[in-house]
Amino acid sequence: MTVRRDFEEPARCRPDLVIGREELLAGAREQLAGGGSVLLHGPAGIGKSTVLRALAADNAGATRTVLRCSATESESHLPFLALADLLGLVVDEVADRLPGAQRTALESALTGRGESTLQRDGLALRLAVLSVLRALATEGPVLVVADDLQWLDPASAELLGFAARRLGDTPVQLLCAVRTEGQEYDRHLRALPPDSLAVRLNPLSRTQVSALLDHRGYTGLPRSTVRDIHRTSAGNPLFALELGRALAEDPTPPRPGEPLHVPTSLRALVLNRLGMLSDEARRTLLVASAGARPTLALLHAAGRENAEAETAQAAALGLLATEPEGPAVRFAHPLISAALYAEAPAQERRAAHAALSTAASDPIERARHLALASSGTDPEVAARLAEAAAQARDRGAPSVAASMGLLAARHTPADSVPGADERRLQAATDAITAGEMDLARDIAHEVLTRATVPAERVRAWIVVIESAGHTLGDVDSVFPQALADAGEDPGLLALVHYQLAWRGLIVEGDFAEGREKAAHSAELAARAGDRRTELLALAFQAQTETLMGHPNAPATIKQALKEPQDPQVACHHNGPGLARFRWLQMSDQLAEARTTVTALLREVRRRGMVESEVHFLRLLAETELRSGHCGRALDLARESLRLARDSGIGEVASALLTSFAEAAGGDVDRALALAREAEEHAEGIGDQMYVSRALAALGHAQLVAGDTQGTVRSLRRVRELEHGLGITDPARGRWHGDLAEALVRIGELAEAQDVIDVTREQALRLGRESVLAVVDRAEALVRARRGEHEAALGQLTSVQDRLGKLGYGLEEARAAFALASLRTRRPGPTSYDEAARLFRRCRALPWLRQVEAAAVTPPPEPVAAPAPTLDALDGLASMERQVAALVMEGATNREIAARLFISVKTVEATLTRVYRKLGIRSRVDIVRLAAGRRTK
Repeated sequence: MTVRRDFEEPARCRPDLVIGREELLAGAREQLAGGGSVLLHGPAGIGKSTVLRALAADNAGATRTVLRCSATESESHLPFLALADLLGLVVDEVADRLPGAQRTALESALTGRGESTLQRDGLALRLAVLSVLRALATEGPVLVVADDLQWLDPASAELLGFAARRLGDTPVQLLCAVRTEGQEYDRHLRALPPDSLAVRLNPLSRTQVSALLDHRGYTGLPRSTVRDIHRTSAGNPLFALELGRALAEDPTPPRPGEPLHVPTSLRALVLNRLGMLSDEARRTLLVASAGARPTLALLHAAGRENAEAETAQAAALGLLATEPEGPAVRFAHPLISAALYAEAPAQERRAAHAALSTAASDPIERARHLALASSGTDPEVAARLAEAAAQARDRGAPSVAASMGLLAARHTPADSVPGADERRLQAATDAITAGEMDLARDIAHEVLTRATVPAERVRAWIVVIESAGHTLGDVDSVFPQALADAGEDPGLLALVHYQLAWRGLIVEGDFAEGREKAAHSAELAARAGDRRTELLALAFQAQTETLMGHPNAPATIKQALKEPQDPQVACHHNGPGLARFRWLQMSDQLAEARTTVTALLREVRRRGMVESEVHFLRLLAETELRSGHCGRALDLARESLRLARDSGIGEVASALLTSFAEAAGGDVDRALALAREAEEHAEGIGDQMYVSRALAALGHAQLVAGDTQGTVRSLRRVRELEHGLGITDPARGRWHGDLAEALVRIGELAEAQDVIDVTREQALRLGRESVLAVVDRAEALVRARRGEHEAALGQLTSVQDRLGKLGYGLEEARAAFALASLRTRRPGPTSYDEAARLFRRCRALPWLRQVEAAAVTPPPEPVAAPAPTLDALDGLASMERQVAALVMEGATNREIAARLFISVKTVEATLTRVYRKLGIRSRVDIVRLAAGRRTK
C-alpha cells in the first residue's frame, strides 16, 4: 500500500472517536465494503474531515494503495496541485506502462517543468490519469481520499471526474468530502463514479454535543450551559467545541439572560462581513441580536426607523435570512447573533436592551431587557423580574422562571423582603422543575455560603439533596446538617424527613423504613400546615405500601387524594396522581391506568416539568407494553430514554423500561446491553432497589435471547433482593413467571413449583389476577414436564383466555405459544398460527421470530442443571462457611445476622459470594448440599 507520509493517520483520528455519527458511518462503510464510492457533504465545521479520516482508517486494511489530497482555498488557483498530491508519489511505479504522449503530458503537469494545459494536452492528460489508476488497481484495490473538494483546482477536478466516470469495474473507490450550505452537492458528484453515495452530515443533537464536549475534557459545564452551546452552535461540532473551550477558560460566565461569550476565533469566522455594514445597520442588527424573537415591527418600536433597508443590506451579505412570508428577522446562523452581541461594547448592549424594555410586547421579555439594561440593585427592577418569573412559572416555562429569578436576586437590595437568597432558592426550585439539576445545586451551595436563617439553610440543603437524584449516598453528610438547621420546627423537619424517607428506600433498600419516615413527615407537615409536603409524603407512603403489599395502601391513597390539592403536586411524578396510577396498574386496570398517566403527562408538558415528563413517558410506555402494544411502547420508551439522557434525569429507570420494550418489540441485543448498563450503574451507587429492577430486566432479556441459565442466575438474585427489601407484591416486578419458566427449562421443577406457590399466595392475598394467570401458565409447563399433558393443555387454554380478557396482549400471546409448543409433543397436527397471529398483533418481533423458528424446528427437550459440587464448600472463606452452615440449618437472614453479630446486608452479600463460588443460585441448593452430606 502506498501512503503519503504527511497523510498518515494519527491515533487521535481513530473511528471510535467519532461522536453522534453511528448510523451515517454504518451506511458509508456498507457502501465502501461493496466497492462503491462516498461523497460526504455539509457546512463548514460539521465534522466532514473527522468522518472522512475515520472511514479512510476503517478501509485501509482492505486497500493496497491510498491516494490523498486536501485542498485549501489559498491554493485553489494553482493548476494540477491536487493531481500532484494524489499521484506525485506513485506515478513512477506505473510510468513505464503509459503511452509516450500520456506520460509526457502527465509528467509536465505534475512537475510544472513543461507547459501542459487542458486546452493543449487535454485528451492525453485525461487518459493518463485514467491509465495510472487502472495500472495501480492491477496490483490491488485503490482508495482515493479527497477532502474539501470545493477548493480543488479546476484542472485537477476535471481530470479526476473524467477518470471516475470511466473506471467501470476497476477496483478504484473515491472517498471525498465537500463543503455545502444546502443541497448543492450534485455538481461535485460528477467527480465521482456513477452510483456514488452522497451522505449529508447534519447537526449534532444536544446529547451528542454534550458527549463531544465531555470527550474533549470540557466536563465541568452545567447542562443549562450545554443547552446554550447547542443552541448557539446549531449543533455544529467545530462551533460547539470552540464555545466550550472559551467557556471553560473564562472565569466570568455570562449573566443570566445574556448570550454566550464567543471566542475571537469564531467571531472572525462569522463576522468577516460586518465591516461592509453601515454603522446604523450594525446597531439595528445588535438590537435584533438582543431580542428573543426579533421582527421588523419590534425593531421599529425600538427606534430603528430604517429597519427594512438595513436588514435587507445584512441579508444581502448573508448575515440575515429574512422570512419571505412573515415579519420575523432571522440570523443566518445563531452564532452570528451571539458573536455580534459579544463584539458590541457594553454601553451599546445596554442601550439596545433599554430600547427593547419598552418595545417588547411580552411582559417577561420586557422585564429581562430591563434587567440587562440596568446595573446595581433596584427594588423596582427586582420586583418586576420576580413577577416575570412567576408568570413564566404559570406558563409552564420553569427554565425561564429560574433565569428571571436569578436576575431578580441580582437586583434585590440587601434589606429587601423577600431577600435575594429567598429569590435564589425559588430559582433553584424552578431549575429542578426544568431538569437543570446542576444549576439548582450551584445556586443552593452559593446560598449556603452566607445564609444564616434556618428556613433558608434547610431549603438550600433540600435542593442539594433533590438535585442528587438517585445518588443520595453521595450527599449522606447533608442530612445531619439539615436536621441541625431545622431544629424543632415541624415544617422544616417535615421537609428533611421526607428526604430521609427516600434515603431509606434508595440507600438502605428498606421499604419499611421509607414508609415510616414518610408517615412521620406527613404528620409533621400537617402540624405545620404545609399541605404540599404532606401530600408528597402521603403519596410516597402510599407507593411504598402498594409495593410492600401493605393492607393500608388503599386508605393511604385515598387520604393522599383528598382535597385541598396542590396543583403542582397533583401532577408531580412523586405525587398522589402517580400513587393512584400505580395502584390501578398493579390492580390490572390497564385502561384506566393509561387514561390517568396520559392526563398526567399532558399536564406536566404544559407546565414544563421535565423530570416528571421523563417519568410519565416511561410509565405510559410500561402500560402500553403490558397491554401488548409493543411498537407503541418501544417508541415511548426510546423517547423517554432520549429525554432522560438529554436532561440527566431518570436515566436508569428509562434504560430499564427500554430494555423490556426492546426485548418485546425491538432488538434483543440492545435490551441486554441496556439492562447490563443499568445494573452496573445501580451497583455503583449502591441502589439495591434498582439493582433488583435491572436484574429483572436482564433476566427477561436473557429469556427472550434463549439464555436460560442466565435468566435463572439473574432472577434468583432478584428473588433474594426483593425478599431483603420487603417487597411482597408480585405485580411490582412481574419476574416470577419468567423465573419459573426458566427453571422448568433447566429441569429444576421443585424450585419452579416453589416460586409458583409463593407467588400465588401473595397474588391471591392482593387480588393480582394477571399475576395469577402468568404463574398458572408456568405451572402448566411444570405439569407437562411431569407427564400431565392433558391437565397442562387445559390449564394453558384457560390462562390464554383469562389474559386476553384482562387485556395483557403479550402475555396472552406467550400462553398461545406455550400451548402450541406442548402440542408438538403429542401425535397429530400442530399449528403455531394462533401464537404468530397474536405476536404479530402486538408487534412483538423477537417473540414472532421464536415462533417462526419453532414452527420449523420444535424446541429441544430442556436439560437439567448440573448438581453443585460438595468439594466446593472447602474453598469458602471462614465467614462464608459460617453463613452457609446456618443456612443449612434453616436459619433466615435476620437470624444469621443476629447470631454472627453482622448486618442483614452483610449476610446477603456473603450469600451472593457463596452462590458464585459454589456454582449454585439459591438457598435451596445449599440445603440440598447439606442433605447430600448427611447421606454420605
